[in-house]
Amino acid sequence: MKPALILILLLLLTLVSSQTFHWGPCPTPMVQPDFDLNKYLGKWYEIEKLPASFERGTCIEDNYSLRPDKTIKILHAQKVKGKVRTVEGTAIVQDLKEPAKLGVSFSYFTPYSPYWVLSTDYNTVALVYSCTDILRLFHVDYAWILARTRSLPVETIYHAKEIFSRNNIDVSKMVPTDHRVCDVGP
Repeated sequence: MKPALILILLLLLTLVSSQTFHWGPCPTPMVQPDFDLNKYLGKWYEIEKLPASFERGTCIEDNYSLRPDKTIKILHAQKVKGKVRTVEGTAIVQDLKEPAKLGVSFSYFTPYSPYWVLSTDYNTVALVYSCTDILRLFHVDYAWILARTRSLPVETIYHAKEIFSRNNIDVSKMVPTDHRVCDVGP
C-alpha cells in the first residue's frame, strides 16, 4: 500500500474513532415496505443508538415536519451540560420507488447522508440505519431505535436489535440514551 493511502486511512480512522466502523462495504438492509412518510412525521425520541460524535447529549429527540416545498424539516434537540441545543436539518425522499430511503443533511455544505427506515409501526417504534462507505475498505455505521415516548419495553428493544442483526448490522455497541431528567423539552 502506498504511504499516501496509508496516511489518508489513518486520518479517516481518527475522524471516525468515536463512531462504529467495520471492515468492508456497507450492508444493504431491507427497508420498510410501503413506507408512509405522513405517518412517520412528528416527534421521535432516541432510545438507543450506535455511538455518534454528533450525539453526546441526553434527552435526544427529533421532530419531523413537511415543508411547503415537500422537503422534510428535522428539528434535532438534545441536552448538553444541562442546556437544550437544537439544530435544523433537511431530509428528502431520494427515490419515490423507495420512500423509506431518505437523505438527511444538517448543513448546506454537506451532501445528503443515508437515513433508511428499516422498520416502523408509526405509533410506537422506528428503526433507522445509516452507513457510509470509506473507499469500500470499511464503513461507518449509525443505527437508532426511536420511539414516540421516552422509553420502550425491554422486549421491544430486544426485538429491534434482532431486526438490525438479521440485516447484518452489528448493534453490539448500542448505548441507551439518557432520558432521566428531561422535564424541559426543546
